[in-house]
Amino acid sequence: MARPPRANPPPTPPFQGGEKYHRNSSRCASASLALFVAGCTAGPNYHVPEGAVANAPAAAGPFVNSIEPAFASEALPDHWWRLYDDPRLDAYIQEALAANTDLRAADANLRRAAYAIREAQSARTVATTIEGQAEQTRLGGIDALDVAGSSYAVGGGLTYPLDLAGGIKRSIEAARADAQAVEATRDQVRVTVAASVARNYVGVCSANRSIAAAEHVVAVQRTTLNAITRLFRGGRDTAFDVTRAQAAVDQSLATIPTIVAQRQAGLYAIAALMGRPTANFPRELIDCPTPPEIRRPLPIGDGAALIRRRPDIRSAERSLAAATASIGVATAALYPQVSLGAAIGIAGPFTTIGTAESWGGNIGPSVSWSFPNQIAVRARISEAGAAAEAASARFDGAVLTALQGTETALSAYAREIEHDRALARARDSAAKAVDQANRLFTFGRTDLLSLLTVQSNLATAETALAASQATLADDQVNVFLQLGGGWEDQAPIPSTAPHLKGALKTLPQLSPNSSR
Repeated sequence: MARPPRANPPPTPPFQGGEKYHRNSSRCASASLALFVAGCTAGPNYHVPEGAVANAPAAAGPFVNSIEPAFASEALPDHWWRLYDDPRLDAYIQEALAANTDLRAADANLRRAAYAIREAQSARTVATTIEGQAEQTRLGGIDALDVAGSSYAVGGGLTYPLDLAGGIKRSIEAARADAQAVEATRDQVRVTVAASVARNYVGVCSANRSIAAAEHVVAVQRTTLNAITRLFRGGRDTAFDVTRAQAAVDQSLATIPTIVAQRQAGLYAIAALMGRPTANFPRELIDCPTPPEIRRPLPIGDGAALIRRRPDIRSAERSLAAATASIGVATAALYPQVSLGAAIGIAGPFTTIGTAESWGGNIGPSVSWSFPNQIAVRARISEAGAAAEAASARFDGAVLTALQGTETALSAYAREIEHDRALARARDSAAKAVDQANRLFTFGRTDLLSLLTVQSNLATAETALAASQATLADDQVNVFLQLGGGWEDQAPIPSTAPHLKGALKTLPQLSPNSSR
């Protein structure tokens, strides 16, 4: 290339299309002597784009909904589900994180990515070759009978690539960034598994609370039915009133089987998440009376912490780094590929085996260069630049999607708290109206239809409140899911690849000056 890099090069955008690299390549090619003397790394050095959404002050600041009393700006803890202070839930999540089948597949994908790093690194090592051959030749054509003689050749060689253009270095950078993207994807699976266990756990307990609410309504309506039945038997009421009271009881009873089915579905889902057969669902959870609650404002942090933490954002950023490194891999093909090699062997007619003249060898550099046919190479550089532009767009999209999803979840949770409180007041009013109507009916100051109407209002209020409380518990889990926590206490690369445990590096804080 033209000259060795300066000690502190200025920040360079990660990609600006293929033509930029063609011009840089021409300048490097015009001073090929410097390439052999000092060497340089082809392609751009990676930096998070200065104009990336992740660097926007509005993205890194407090959340819009952080002013709500339901939230606190303190950092999200690593194990957010422990805020529920429920040892059973904690045990279920830990079992799922150890045995979930999706996580097992993600761990295998991470091992594969780590081996890909090792494969890329192997291009820097000495390559060895051993060859041997023996042949017999005839003179005068294939059908001739007179034998000209037999010969042999046996030898071995060593080759070491100098990587003066940095193509191998860039391929290692790309492999490492790809592996870090896979690692972030594995973390996203952990986040999803933990949230899914918690969501189904609170769903099961919420279903039990809904069943209890429905049974309470049934009990109230049965009391009325029994009273109407006694009056009918005493000749003070009609069969029509008994039928209407029985219909109200049956209608309330009809809601319970559906809730029971929802509860069982949650139990089966928890079993699958924990890697258990469905028959081994956690039966001890069947009688869970109420879902766990966090009796404090939810810690949510800010946008900057979200961007650093969310695995899908980290995966998109690492994919951008890999795409940028791939530009360098393509650009390096413009330059001569220089290797140091050595070979030794023996060859000749069989009659010369062991003689001094049968031995031979060589040592020195070798150069290969596809200079006359660079159209395909330049096309690949442009392809890599376009791929990096697409990766940058996906990175920005991941940040925007994360911020949108988080704000939506925070807003939904805050509004559901208000909704729940209003429904609780409505339920209390309906219960008071039922008590008043019962007393009026007992003293003959109101009719049965009025009593059944207020009881129906109570049933509706109880059902709505139970549904709101279930939604509130689900929204709470969804907030933590959108915040993207729960992966931090991650296991190392499995022991089937112990020599690779240091191959993956953690992602530094995102900033325009974070370079590779």
